Amino acid sequence: MKVLVIGGGAREHALCRSLSLDPDVTALHCAPGNAGIAEVAELHPVDQLDGAAVAELATGIGAELVVVGPEAPLVAGVADAVRRAGIPCFGPSKEAAQLEGSKAFAKDVMAAAGVPTARSYVCTTAAEIDEALDAFGAPYVVKDDGLAAGKGVVVTGDLAAAREHALACGRVVIEEFLDGPEVSLFAITDGETVLPLQPAQDFKRALDDDEGPNTGGMGAYSPLPWADPKLVDEVMASVLQPTVDELRRRGTPFSGLLYAGLAITSRGVRVIEFNARFGDPETQVVLARLKTPLSRVLLHAAKGTLDAEPPLNWRDDAAVTVVVASHNYPDTPRTGDPIEGLDAVAAEDAPHAYVLHAGTKRDGDAVVSAGGRVLSVTATGKDLVEARERAYRAVGRIRLDGSQHRTDIARKAAKA
Repeated sequence: MKVLVIGGGAREHALCRSLSLDPDVTALHCAPGNAGIAEVAELHPVDQLDGAAVAELATGIGAELVVVGPEAPLVAGVADAVRRAGIPCFGPSKEAAQLEGSKAFAKDVMAAAGVPTARSYVCTTAAEIDEALDAFGAPYVVKDDGLAAGKGVVVTGDLAAAREHALACGRVVIEEFLDGPEVSLFAITDGETVLPLQPAQDFKRALDDDEGPNTGGMGAYSPLPWADPKLVDEVMASVLQPTVDELRRRGTPFSGLLYAGLAITSRGVRVIEFNARFGDPETQVVLARLKTPLSRVLLHAAKGTLDAEPPLNWRDDAAVTVVVASHNYPDTPRTGDPIEGLDAVAAEDAPHAYVLHAGTKRDGDAVVSAGGRVLSVTATGKDLVEARERAYRAVGRIRLDGSQHRTDIARKAAKA
């Protein structure tokens, strides 16, 4: 099978790595890709928001499956363009991708489907914002209604900061704060059948002990030794299947990857947000534990035949990923710095630890930083203790001037 992956981050590198190890994949392409993906797939320049250009590329290379990784192309309707060209595509339609593209739309779907979530207000004026902030009180949760690359959410006890963010958003969702640990759960669906993946936990704050500003994610781990063994079944019954059923009832069936960000509160499971694609950095650890060949499952979802796919098989080991970020991230990052030590990780730590590229590019013979989150160092082990040790040992071999990373990824869970 010839597969084309759209995107160029660590999530897409993780997808390409898994697909490159899949015996059913005969040729692997990625557009636009990055310096790391180039080692496992043929790269092609493309405007990933241009559906016609992506469809033309897919047709030209004879792709038999297209996987759209990032949220912006999905919200722009790229998957629709690929399907119109007659090529199976893993990724929701433009209309269904509004589940991530609009927080207000997601809240409306959840209300109709009876999905448990935080109480919220959708606000468009300063008066509505002030009323909502006063109604819920601190800590304030303020979410930009549209896409914001993982940085549109502010959780703060500072009323002035919450109001400032809300006013800058235009249309904003203000909701009650949800207590309890957070969990990420992915599910692959064809619009009817839903196959859940294994849960993971990510770390959104920039600094250790969940201090600092929100980021796109600084690390993740799986499995969750502290979680209720019935969690996946509960979320399937109360969140994932009802959401897929509601979207199909509306005439906008959701086919692709449905991500549920969850809070395990004192009142039970509540949905924080939905994403319409694989999340980063949770994808890195979840795919590291998947035994089932990935291409077959994605193709069944794209063709609407997921009911033919048996339950997914998983490795018993644990996985941890640590994000190495640029100087000044999540504010405007410094780029163009050379990255050293990648060969050392490949020589000394493989196959149990490896580096997935996010914001990188080639500059002659060198690999340099090209974004805020630069690398995801991922490792597996018999348990979280061993996986953490391997991940941080590999991180220690990498040299990137001014870089930063958290030192506490999966630390508490490893002690559980």
